[in-house]
Amino acid sequence: MSIELKLSRTDRVYRPGESVKGVVLLSGGRGVVHEGVQLLAEGNVTLQLSSKSVGLFEAFYSSTKPISLFNHASELVPPGKLAEQQVEVPFEIPISAVRGERLFETYHGVFVNVQYMLSVELKRGMLSKSLKRQLEFVVEAPDTAPPLKPQPVPFSIVPESLENVKQSSLRHVPSLKVSGRLDSVLCSINEPLEGEVTVEHCSAAIKSVELQLVRIETCHYSDGVAREATEIQNIQIGDGPVCHGWPIPVHMVFPRLFTCPTINHKSFKIEFEVNLVILFADGHLLTENFPVRLVRMNEALVRTGDGS
Repeated sequence: MSIELKLSRTDRVYRPGESVKGVVLLSGGRGVVHEGVQLLAEGNVTLQLSSKSVGLFEAFYSSTKPISLFNHASELVPPGKLAEQQVEVPFEIPISAVRGERLFETYHGVFVNVQYMLSVELKRGMLSKSLKRQLEFVVEAPDTAPPLKPQPVPFSIVPESLENVKQSSLRHVPSLKVSGRLDSVLCSINEPLEGEVTVEHCSAAIKSVELQLVRIETCHYSDGVAREATEIQNIQIGDGPVCHGWPIPVHMVFPRLFTCPTINHKSFKIEFEVNLVILFADGHLLTENFPVRLVRMNEALVRTGDGS
């Protein structure tokens, strides 16, 4: 006998206010006596402390309880006997947050995870093993506020503008000027980050120009705050001694599930940064940091032009 979960949407993407619809398929179970078929849907934020931030002992022993965002339980089939060889049981679950919380987007991080799961279980007697299946579905949560205007950021990098470099060490920094812009640091998560970078001049040989996307995950716990930055992706936009004075286009797509709209919750935060990295042939590198805010635009508001 087997049990299977099927959703009505092949992409498994839902939004708050919608309903998760599908069927539970029970196959090869004619005449099987059972104690009921239970369906559970839940959404949780799980937090894990970084040993680099709080120490190995504290990370292992500190307790950070999951945050419940969504919970639904129901009995699809009452206890009894399956009358058919194949039974198809439909279900429909409205997506709404538990009291006092709001639904966040699905996000797979390192120290913070936001996941929504469906679980179905056919319970059997004490001497028989229950049948279980689990399936993740994805929640997208558009911003209900009117769309905000882009926030372009021009930049110019020269040795004197570099942070974390002592004045006495500037003579070791190659003579250079790198200019450009990001079209906006307020980014729609389903649109690429765009802009351009121009190496005006540089006295040292450049090996690579790269764009790095970083997540900053912050967890609040009983003794303080654990904050950790980890790389999501790195895109090379220039290889070798790039031509001076020629704009290099910037085009970065935000990866699904590994990014989400920026979150600032009382128990955790998820933020994002973009680093422009220039790697020199001698192994040294130069980094310019740009904090970005990710949002998911509400298409209905964008189409009607609200807030423009």
